[in-house]
Amino acid sequence: MSRDPASPRPSPVVRLDELTLVSQTQGDRFAAAMAPIAAPLGAAHLGARLVEVPPGKAAWPFHSHHGNDEMFVVLSGTGTVRFGEARYEVTAGAVVVCPAGGAETAHQMIATGSEPLRYVAISTMREPDVMEYPDSGKITVFAGAAPGGDKAMRRVAASFRAEDAVDYWSGEEE
Repeated sequence: MSRDPASPRPSPVVRLDELTLVSQTQGDRFAAAMAPIAAPLGAAHLGARLVEVPPGKAAWPFHSHHGNDEMFVVLSGTGTVRFGEARYEVTAGAVVVCPAGGAETAHQMIATGSEPLRYVAISTMREPDVMEYPDSGKITVFAGAAPGGDKAMRRVAASFRAEDAVDYWSGEEE
């Protein structure tokens, strides 16, 4: 990020080529390198990060958000976006919009070319949020910090299989 030495505040200009990417992997299917864009400059209600996904991988499982909209601006590479029950090819210049909703708006970006799929992921930062994972039948709940937010601020972070849900009154007997 650029900084004007005469200004007490950091510059609002971010150069993507100056960001330091941090890698995450999970098993054989998931891998990504990413860097926050919006939060370091003080954005509290808008999330943005640079994401780079290696060929043949996805950054995250197929999921939907009930509280947050997401948008992906593809910078380079080729990939497929799963959206609901459909699949769409994406290349540089594509913009993918994933509104909040259920399984019909579940989404996942997968790098399909020989080069990494590089995109900017942008989201609203509403909390609490409930995420559904149609492939695995999981549900995740976050409160205190939205998905992509500061994990140390979360008061609730729970993932469970929908089939393990209990009745509202379960355990509340006299």
